[in-house]
Amino acid sequence: MQTRRRYRESAILLALALVAAVVVSSGGMAAAVEPPVPTVTGPVTGGTGEPSLLRPGLAPDSGYVTEESFISGDATAYTSAEALTSDGRWTVTPASAAPYTTRMVVVRPSDPKDFNGTVVVEWLNVSAGFDSPAGYLLSHLVMLREGMAWVGVSAQAVGVQGGTTTVGGVPAGGIKAGDPGRYASLSHPGDSYSYDIFTQAGRAIRGDGDVKPLGPLKPKRLIATGESQSATRMVTYVDAVHPIAGVYDGFLVHSRFGGAAALSQAPLPAIPAPVPTLIRTDQRDPVMVFLTETDVGPLGAAAARQPDTKHVRTWEVAGTAHADAYTGQLSFADVGDGEAERKLLDVTNPSRGPLNCDTPVNSGPQYAVLMAAVSHLEEWVRDGAPPPTSPRLEVAPGPASTVGGVSVPSFVITRDADGNAVGGIRTAFVDAPRSAVTGEFNSGGTFCRLFGTATPFDAATLAQRYPSRDAFLAAFRKATKQSVKAGFLLPEEARKQLAAIEQVPYPGA
Repeated sequence: MQTRRRYRESAILLALALVAAVVVSSGGMAAAVEPPVPTVTGPVTGGTGEPSLLRPGLAPDSGYVTEESFISGDATAYTSAEALTSDGRWTVTPASAAPYTTRMVVVRPSDPKDFNGTVVVEWLNVSAGFDSPAGYLLSHLVMLREGMAWVGVSAQAVGVQGGTTTVGGVPAGGIKAGDPGRYASLSHPGDSYSYDIFTQAGRAIRGDGDVKPLGPLKPKRLIATGESQSATRMVTYVDAVHPIAGVYDGFLVHSRFGGAAALSQAPLPAIPAPVPTLIRTDQRDPVMVFLTETDVGPLGAAAARQPDTKHVRTWEVAGTAHADAYTGQLSFADVGDGEAERKLLDVTNPSRGPLNCDTPVNSGPQYAVLMAAVSHLEEWVRDGAPPPTSPRLEVAPGPASTVGGVSVPSFVITRDADGNAVGGIRTAFVDAPRSAVTGEFNSGGTFCRLFGTATPFDAATLAQRYPSRDAFLAAFRKATKQSVKAGFLLPEEARKQLAAIEQVPYPGA
């Protein structure tokens, strides 16, 4: 296996480095070392009897099972002798170690014959004060269809022990407070140790220990992913830790900002990452960066734009928001029957989202394009075939924005006469529109600004754009077929969208 070969190479390199007393400069890559294998306990069955994680339900005939395991060991925090640089070519060394016990939620095929060998390992998002599988919510259908397994890792302290506040009515205190009968044994030493915890989780998932979290499945490829705050952790992981750990075979950086997460933070010495922080280009494993309008513009990811390379590919998607109607509501019940598409495309009944934002939230195609991204990345990791190249969204410099208490640059998306974005990956949502779907900040309750906006066209605008319903449907079909041909929409999602558009009301003003 490629990763185990890396381990053998790493041991030789480390031995040579020790004998020769080689000093590695801050612009190079440190020699890799074989990360420890954590102790795995599970499947866990205590407490309420179910893993504590908001996630889509599985249909009875899906062929998938959900299980949970605990992992424990000593995690390492990292330091750097030099300030971290924008090119991402960082050299880090161990700083300290601390014991931990955390959990992994596994969604896997029950029959090994249905497993395609790929595991998507998600760094669970804790921005809302609890664990959230943001990437899985958006792309679970393609994983189920293609026979992948998914694992969500509670890599950060808030997911385990909780912060002071949460959103959506979920009690504070993390999973330990929510189900003490199940999670009382968990403990987390702090987020400076999160990177090594995520590394050790990867080793456990590969089956390197005595207890196999994937049961009878034998994984061949591990793809790491993180969304939003977890994406900033993923950037730091790729730049700092992956070169010395070598556990993962590819990465999906989903909805990053212009910077990256700190390498180390209080109570350990703070080692912040600069703005911008790029994905280092001297590593050999595929990294796919997936960005919505909100990420590129208001949240400042355009500051970290970099050319596509042999190992780095960026997609920027028009008509999308950091969170949206699918993420917040429809994803939980989406079993692929087309009901989600019918609700998204019905502009007569726009959603204000789970937080009841002041105006309707984005009802765009992030979920569908992300599924294409996951499928392409899996093929890239498996066979070496890179994804198609994405056009960039057209932007102009904007005022500074505050993200996580830090002032960062922001950008303004250029918009057409309908209010939709210019440039980027195109779909029928923006090329045959009946509304303006944007990633601009919304207003209202906590996190509403991340849900974007949707503004249905009035009757006069629709009549001016489309002389008849048949003319609209023809435009929608053409745009959808173009998205499939370009590789940015999978045939399964195209089929559901085309069926749904025939069923929703028209003119819909």
